[in-house]
Amino acid sequence: MIKRILKVLAEALSGEEKSYTTGSINRALILLSIPMVLEMVMESLFAVVDVFFVSRIGVDAVATVGLTESVLTLIYSVAIGMSMAATAMVSRRIGEKDAEAAAKSAAQAILLAFSLSVLVAIAGLVFAEDILRLMGGTPDVVASGAGYTRIMLGSNVVIMFLFLLNAIFRGAGDAAIAMRVLWVANLLNIILDPLLIFGIGPFPELGVSGAAVATTIGRGVGVAYQLWILFGGKSIIRLKLPLFKADWSIIRKLSDVAATGAGQFLIASASWVFLMRIIALFGSESVAGYTIAIRLIVFTILPAWGLANAAATLVGQNLGAQQPERAEKSVWRSAHFTMLFLLSVAIIYFTFAYTLLSFFTNEPAVLEAGVLSIRIFSVSYIFFGYGMVISNAFNGAGDTRTPTLVNLLCFWAVEIPLGYLLAVTLGWELAGVCWAIAISESLMAIICIWLFRQGRWKTVQI
Repeated sequence: MIKRILKVLAEALSGEEKSYTTGSINRALILLSIPMVLEMVMESLFAVVDVFFVSRIGVDAVATVGLTESVLTLIYSVAIGMSMAATAMVSRRIGEKDAEAAAKSAAQAILLAFSLSVLVAIAGLVFAEDILRLMGGTPDVVASGAGYTRIMLGSNVVIMFLFLLNAIFRGAGDAAIAMRVLWVANLLNIILDPLLIFGIGPFPELGVSGAAVATTIGRGVGVAYQLWILFGGKSIIRLKLPLFKADWSIIRKLSDVAATGAGQFLIASASWVFLMRIIALFGSESVAGYTIAIRLIVFTILPAWGLANAAATLVGQNLGAQQPERAEKSVWRSAHFTMLFLLSVAIIYFTFAYTLLSFFTNEPAVLEAGVLSIRIFSVSYIFFGYGMVISNAFNGAGDTRTPTLVNLLCFWAVEIPLGYLLAVTLGWELAGVCWAIAISESLMAIICIWLFRQGRWKTVQI
């Protein structure tokens, strides 16, 4: 049994493109989800490592990173939208056994992403100081942090490409390459951050700008590695220069899917900002407790996201292979596994909430707020698993419009007003916001399940 598990794990990390239109669905989910989970863990390290070292400089440096990251959220939104479009289109072509068309779709996505990143880079290079002022930066933050902002926005192409090219690999069925790219990028970032921030040895002392340079170099090397694989004939997606001639029919399809995909991310992000503003009305202890609870929640959602992304790839490939029933079966199987995993986590969180939260704080009020938050969230964990997987399944089919509209309804029309009603009007305070989140996430899952059963996603053409 152990040998069998190790064999499957080694295969998942081996880095070979696979068509998942035949064979065991359970095996396909495992092979795809393991490297996807590890990939997301690596991506989350960028922000953690940067803040860890930058915090040694001072408050203004941390503020610069925070304000710039707020602006970068817009870039992440576009990058995620482009990634959804690329995964959907590439996986569909792979399922059709048309590697040439898959490569052309990938090239057109790269062309579109590069064009968008150039516009952002120009704005970032020219208006770095104005952007920091607009975000509320003090004169000291603007003076010391403009260099960091200018580098991060000016080099946004590496952020865009890192997301996009990894999405192309996932669509081709090789999630392990995406994982290894982020290992390389993160290792370089961890090494270069202290060297360039503090000027260790022969390296110049760049302060907070050093974090931007280190991150850009790390991501840049990762992108170079991705392109080397894609252009070097080492992937089923083989890029050639003639494929980059603009094909407006493909670009239009990519743009339509990417626009609504980016909208999903922006809608969800904006709703969390509004909710945090409501929580802030009840004091810093509530904010701190809620923040710690959310970090624990996000940590356990990573494996679930791996299964959700695996479902998206399986949907795209099987629709391309004219096997919609297998695509649907893959989604339900992934959703059931995700539900069982999150159910077990919810039981642990609900039972051991005080013990877990006490690792982060000993403040009674903060601890109480954190325990309250995590226990209420745990109630909706079962629904959350279904909503996450099925929403991503729509994206894998190229139907990003449906989950975008569902997000808009559940997050903006239900979650935010309900949060205010329960927390402020009815006086439930932090508990009101948490219950609003639990209710809206559960509602989203129910709506997604109902729409998924309608089957219209099976007929989406991309």
